[in-house]
Amino acid sequence: MNSREICFLPITTVAKLLQSRKLSPVELVNAYIERVDAVEGTVNAYITVTRDEARVAARAVEEEIRRGQYRGPLHGVPISVKDLFQTKGIRTTSGTEVMAEFVPSEDATVVARLKKAGAVFLGKLGMNELALGATGENPHYGDTVNPWDPKCISGGSSGGSAAATAAGECAAALGSDTGGSVRIPSALCGVVGLKPTYGLVSLRGVTPLCRSLDHVGVMARTVEDCALVLGAIVGYDPEDTTSVDALAPDVAAGLRDGVKSLRIGVPGEHARDVLSSSVRDAVRQAVGVLAGLGASVVEVPASLLSDSVDIALPIMRAESLAAHGELLRAHGSRLDPKVKQRLEAGLTVSAVDYIRAQQARAALTRGIRNAMHQVDLLALPVCTVVAFERGASEVDVDGRKVSAIDALTRLTRFSNLTGQPALSIPCGFSSDGLPIGIQLVGRPFEEATVLRAAYAYEQATDWHQRHPRL
Repeated sequence: MNSREICFLPITTVAKLLQSRKLSPVELVNAYIERVDAVEGTVNAYITVTRDEARVAARAVEEEIRRGQYRGPLHGVPISVKDLFQTKGIRTTSGTEVMAEFVPSEDATVVARLKKAGAVFLGKLGMNELALGATGENPHYGDTVNPWDPKCISGGSSGGSAAATAAGECAAALGSDTGGSVRIPSALCGVVGLKPTYGLVSLRGVTPLCRSLDHVGVMARTVEDCALVLGAIVGYDPEDTTSVDALAPDVAAGLRDGVKSLRIGVPGEHARDVLSSSVRDAVRQAVGVLAGLGASVVEVPASLLSDSVDIALPIMRAESLAAHGELLRAHGSRLDPKVKQRLEAGLTVSAVDYIRAQQARAALTRGIRNAMHQVDLLALPVCTVVAFERGASEVDVDGRKVSAIDALTRLTRFSNLTGQPALSIPCGFSSDGLPIGIQLVGRPFEEATVLRAAYAYEQATDWHQRHPRL
């Protein structure tokens, strides 16, 4: 098996090889480093690659496994994180030049939990500056490109996490999701991306954007791998005020139970009226696969989702200014002008605007959760289009000009407002060979149901077996 083949093995396969000592952790890490060195000149997924630290950790893991101290399926597995997760002794830039030399003295909670599970860190991944964007473009550290077509965006703001996973530059990755920033790049790059329930995964040590909407998420090449990584980072964190003090769920429970008892709600035509034909067809076929596997499919009112963008924007603008107002005042001239403009937009949001948006958010949350008494999951597209060329401010959706940001985020923001778990899974390709993702949204703390449906779909299709030809 050559190094490229090793880098595209599922974590579930790698774990068995490592535990049985048929694959050396050092060999595995060296294969990934070789892969990073081979494709980074094209993809630019990393801001910092920790080659030396990863090799040292791999040798320690090898010795632990040799002594019979195997910790579980992530022990020795190379994982990377978006560069807004604090990492002890390793710079954390949050994608901005202003923080280029910031070296944290401790790990974010999720990083500490992955280390406890035995994961080996390969480095810090590219992102939109301060996570304010949905394209993966960054003037300070360079754009992360789409591994399927380097002319195109990776999606964002967790573009490096999705692109590195898709390109075989890490076994899995962590990202953050405030308005779709895990699911969007996952859909555009053809990997699985899960935003869990708000409060299920600690935000301590994660650079904030909008704390009432921020979520830590996981990207992997298979659903089961996604579940393994999520299982290692869930749980209450008494040092995080957003963390929910409850027993952490078994997110992989019933993963292989199928979908025969599940009711899947599909939003009506209003939610699909600006979809590209390739996305519409792929998502419709994916829903058909789920129905063929035994799920019941019903239409739900699309109006439930229609106001989410208008509700989210005042909240995001106000809270992002609260998080980064001092940075804006002191270093505004050093920011990407687009990011500076987005932060300054918070100055236009009054207290009345913010309170009304939060009241509308509460009503939206009640409406969607009431509707989900009748269904177990919602199924809808992630983005209205596939990846488009970098630098575009507008995209053509079957003859209609649409804002690029709206095309990417229109269908993802609502679950950040409601705090529901939402997953993107590959469901096809456009005629240009670009990935398409379908989004499955569940009830709060029912990640197991979301993963169960995604796993059933994945096993019935072969999209997850396709990789970029880099």
